[in-house]
Amino acid sequence: MERGLFTQEHEMFREQFRKFIEREIVPKYEEWEKKGIVDRDIWTKAGENGFVCPWLPEEYGGLGVDFLYSVIQIEELANYGVTGFALNLHSDVVVPYISNFGNEEQKKKWLPGCCTGEIITAVAMTEPDAGSDLQAIRATAESDGDHYIVNGQKTFISNGILNDLVVVAVKTDTKAEPAYKGLSLLVIEAGTPGYKKGQNLEKIGWHSQDTAELSFEDCRVPKSNLLGQEGQGFLQLMMELQQERLVCSVGCIAGIWRALSLTKEYINERKAFGRPIGRFQNTRFKMAEMYTIAEMSQVFVDQLVKAHMEHKNVDVETAMAKYWTTDQLKRIVDECLQFFGGYGYMEEYPIARAYRDCRVQAIFAGTNEIMKEIISRTKLA
Repeated sequence: MERGLFTQEHEMFREQFRKFIEREIVPKYEEWEKKGIVDRDIWTKAGENGFVCPWLPEEYGGLGVDFLYSVIQIEELANYGVTGFALNLHSDVVVPYISNFGNEEQKKKWLPGCCTGEIITAVAMTEPDAGSDLQAIRATAESDGDHYIVNGQKTFISNGILNDLVVVAVKTDTKAEPAYKGLSLLVIEAGTPGYKKGQNLEKIGWHSQDTAELSFEDCRVPKSNLLGQEGQGFLQLMMELQQERLVCSVGCIAGIWRALSLTKEYINERKAFGRPIGRFQNTRFKMAEMYTIAEMSQVFVDQLVKAHMEHKNVDVETAMAKYWTTDQLKRIVDECLQFFGGYGYMEEYPIARAYRDCRVQAIFAGTNEIMKEIISRTKLA
C-alpha cells in the first residue's frame, strides 16, 4: 500500500543511509555481537555523514530536517537487523531532553558534540527497585551550594558503557507529595567523580548494544546541569514518552516487514513432499494473516507519525501502538521462525536473531501492561 509519507528528498536520504549501513555496519556487525558493544568510531562516522540528530537546527550542527528522516533511519536499521547501534535512542529519545528543556548555554555546550557523534548519550530512569513506576525512584540529589550531591543506582541503561552524557532522573525533594513532584532531571558527564559505570550486562538479545548498571556515590554535579527547574522531571519525562513510544512502534513495524521478507524467500525455496512449503495452504493462510496485520499496523503508525509531526497530543494512541506493534512483532517473528523448522533455531539464520532481539520491545519505553493501564484510564473514564 502506498504510504504517501516521503518525498523524493526523503528517499534520497534513505538510499544514502542504506549505503552507509551496508558499508560501515554490516561488515562489522558479527564482530560487535561477539564483543557485546559497537566500535565507538561508528558514531563519529555517522556524524560525519549527517546521520546523527539530523533534526537539530544547523546552528547546533544538525541538518534542520523533519522527523521523517529519523523514521527512515529507524526503518533501515531494522531492515538490516541492527539493534546494537543505538542511534535513535541517542538522536530521538535522549538528545530531545537537552534540546527541549535545556537552556541556551547547555545547548551550545552539548548539542554540537551530540551531532558529530563525539558525545554519546543515555537516559537513566530505571532502578533495581523502580521500573515503570517512576514515583518509586530512590536516587537523590541533595543541594550543596552550587552543586548537587547525587547518590543512587540505575540499571538496564542502554549506551551504559559508551555514554559521555547521561540524563538522570533524581529526587531533589524527597518529601514532596505526591512523590513525582520531587523528580528532576540532571545531565551528568562521564568522568565526573562518583559516577561509575558497571560491567556490560549479558542479555538474551541485543548483544552488541552495551547495557550497564550506573552508580552515583557522593557525585558532585553542578546545578548548571539541571534541565529546566527542580520538580519538573516527571512532566518532562511524560512529554518525551510520546516520541519514545512512537520510535519503538516504527521500529517494530519495520521488524515485522523484515521477518516476512526473510520468510517469504525461505518458503519459496525450501521444499517438503516435493514442492515449496510456500505452496501449502497452511503456509499461505498464515502468511496472509501476517501481511494483513503488517499493513493495518503500518497505516495506524503512519497516521501517528503525521499527528506527532503536527504537534498533536496522541499519548494514548502511541501507547496503543507501542503495545500492539511489540506484541505483533513477537507473534509474527515466532510464527515465521516456525516455517524455518530446525534451521530457525540456528544462530546463522537471521530469523533466529530476530526472535531473541524482539522480546525486549514489550518491556522498554514502559511495559505493555503499563500501556494498557494508560489506555484504560482514558477510554474507561
